[in-house]
Amino acid sequence: MSVDIKAVNELVMEKSRFVDDLQTEVGRVIVGQEKMIGGMLTALLCDGHALLEGVPGLAKTLSVHSMARAIDLGFKRIQFTPDLLPADLTGSEIYNAGDGTFTTKKGPLFTNIVLADEINRAPAKVQSALLESMQERQITIGSQTFKLPEPFIVLATQNPIEQEGTYPLPEAQVDRFMLKLKIDYPSKDEEIKIVHRMAAGSAPDVKPVVAPVNLIEARSVVNQIYIDEKLIAYIVNIVDASRKPGDYGLDIGSLIEYGASPRASIYLTRAARAHAFLNHRGYVTPDDIKAAGMDVLRHRIIPTYEADAENVTAEDLITKIFNAIEVP
Repeated sequence: MSVDIKAVNELVMEKSRFVDDLQTEVGRVIVGQEKMIGGMLTALLCDGHALLEGVPGLAKTLSVHSMARAIDLGFKRIQFTPDLLPADLTGSEIYNAGDGTFTTKKGPLFTNIVLADEINRAPAKVQSALLESMQERQITIGSQTFKLPEPFIVLATQNPIEQEGTYPLPEAQVDRFMLKLKIDYPSKDEEIKIVHRMAAGSAPDVKPVVAPVNLIEARSVVNQIYIDEKLIAYIVNIVDASRKPGDYGLDIGSLIEYGASPRASIYLTRAARAHAFLNHRGYVTPDDIKAAGMDVLRHRIIPTYEADAENVTAEDLITKIFNAIEVP
């Protein structure tokens, strides 16, 4: 099937104009953290979810709230705690004693952007309730099933340094997150700007600069971005190398307990297209795949105990895989 790459490129140039306005508006509040902002935009464009991992104080909550405000989307923050119940997320049926009927009260998941703060502090039942909304885009309350609004995205945070009183996320749920974003400390120059901007006591107010309809239209355009068959084969080779590294000349088989599933190939293709869109291009390059690869794969490759003993992380293994696979 032939693709008019020039036409797609022009369409992307037109439909991606809002990206610069959006990044500028969010940048009025958030200093630096371009990778986190880009990752959240990638998830929004791909109708995916993202897991944000970083120590407290790195503006994760503020970034998510600012993004929701700039796109004029509904936003709810849920603080996950050990005593949280599934109904606290989904809602419940309330009995009316007067007439003997039930009224459905919808929970905070009925919005566009959900910030699941410290998601690993809630027990398995709560995480399972969240899983239905993430995967099916619907919620069941009693005997009724309700569709969630469009767009719907879960941005979950977890603290990597405090494990007391936490519940490790099930692998099935972790795999539902399209991206896992590692949030790092700002540079010294960025921190000086943060101090000047925030020392007054209040952050600048973010105003809507993008309509939700622009985001919905952009999603259909992202799906049209051209990716060559050789690049699809490149993506599949990267993912396959995480399962059978010996076939690609990699001596890391004893360090990988489980490789990435086919969902990784799908998400890496989508994320590469979104990265091209954010750079106003109608075609995918190998650099787009490399830029998205770590965020898509870091939570899908499970190192062995031997790797842990040798201080080899999933990121180290992914880097070795990318270095070994020939770029088309």
